[in-house]
Amino acid sequence: MEICTVGGFEEVGKNMTAVKIKDDVFLFDCGFYLPGVIELQEESNIDYTTAALRRVKGIPDDRVLDNLKWRKQVKAIFISHAHLDHVAGFPFVADRYPNAVIYGTPFTIQVLNSLVKDAHLSISNKRKIVEINSINNIHNVTKDIKVEFIHTTHSTIDSTFVALHTPEGIFFYALDYKFDDTPTFGPPPNYKRLEEIGKKGVKLAIINTLYSYKKQSNGSEKDVDKMLDNVLSVAHDKQAAVFVTTFSSHIERLNNIVKHAQKTHREIIVFGRSMAKYINCAMNVGKCPFYSKIKIVKYRGQINSMFKKIDSDRGKYLVICTGHQGEKNSILDRIANGATPFRFKQGDHLIFSSSVIPVEVNQESRRKLDAKLIKMGVELQKDIHVSGHGSRDSKIKLIKLIKPKHIIPSHGNRQQEEDLICITKELGYKLNETSHLALNGQIFTF
Repeated sequence: MEICTVGGFEEVGKNMTAVKIKDDVFLFDCGFYLPGVIELQEESNIDYTTAALRRVKGIPDDRVLDNLKWRKQVKAIFISHAHLDHVAGFPFVADRYPNAVIYGTPFTIQVLNSLVKDAHLSISNKRKIVEINSINNIHNVTKDIKVEFIHTTHSTIDSTFVALHTPEGIFFYALDYKFDDTPTFGPPPNYKRLEEIGKKGVKLAIINTLYSYKKQSNGSEKDVDKMLDNVLSVAHDKQAAVFVTTFSSHIERLNNIVKHAQKTHREIIVFGRSMAKYINCAMNVGKCPFYSKIKIVKYRGQINSMFKKIDSDRGKYLVICTGHQGEKNSILDRIANGATPFRFKQGDHLIFSSSVIPVEVNQESRRKLDAKLIKMGVELQKDIHVSGHGSRDSKIKLIKLIKPKHIIPSHGNRQQEEDLICITKELGYKLNETSHLALNGQIFTF
């Protein structure tokens, strides 16, 4: 079993790992590095192209696979879930792997197809939709190698652990998860199967490092459900506008927001193309129970027309929108900069059902946004949120369940990865023997 740590081993995002078993190579994820993508967005008249994204280091540098002579041996691509730092790079590199079938859960494949369309690209790769908690044969690969997608909880639906069953043992890919025993949308993680996997023999696990340092649990979505019920009580003030902002891909959170927003007897308006994209993807796979309860407005002219109505009758509407990271040209950014017919007034309410992604560009953008909103007199309610990433307890529980012989931390900077190494040391692993720190583009043989 050979491993190439293509991307995501020195930063948060840009995730991609290659696994070679005999003459067959398998790719896991290919995501954006958001600071690089934001840098590209801020350049005028620059389209997303593979060359431009490589220049700003916005996608994994999979050219290392050319140097290894692995590229033409790639038989399959597995996508763990639908977040941009795991799936958004594929439209720009998939043509390098024309014979590889792309495997993913229903919502994940819907999002991939939407991203390909947004980029005005086409990819020739066959796409195979797999059911959660299923074991699958792999096209053009011997039957002794299979791939399994195991349900876990995270901040988007259809999230999975991916297990590659091989004659050399199991390769276990565990990026982006939290063990939430009281989710509000779908079942808890499949602990029974994880325990069975551990008994079968996991040779190597790639494990997400985020929040490894944090001893306190990151909480359940059920906790946010209660918080939303409380904070949306402000919506009974008919003189004030009420806005809620959250992650567009967080379908479970959106479902809870809509559930409590209905109690306010306001018309629920959802703004923005990003929100529309993920909601429609969820609708297409039968996982959007709130679709009939909202009105989606995504085009600029329609948005401005609706903003005029909201501005003149603030108590009639509740708005769900993008912009919680202070992203340029998001709905909140445009309101804050006076670029819409709607103006926030003293006493209006804005609820952030989100956290700031912990990278400098996001933190600075959000700081500027908050300052403008406070100056307008907007009442901000922040951090009505729990992370979709597990803290220390989730890492320990996973390792004890699957019992991997080797562990490589991923999805973090060096300090974050060292935090996970500390956990593995407590559990009996030895650095450079059974636990391993990696750089992007490094090769390991197990």
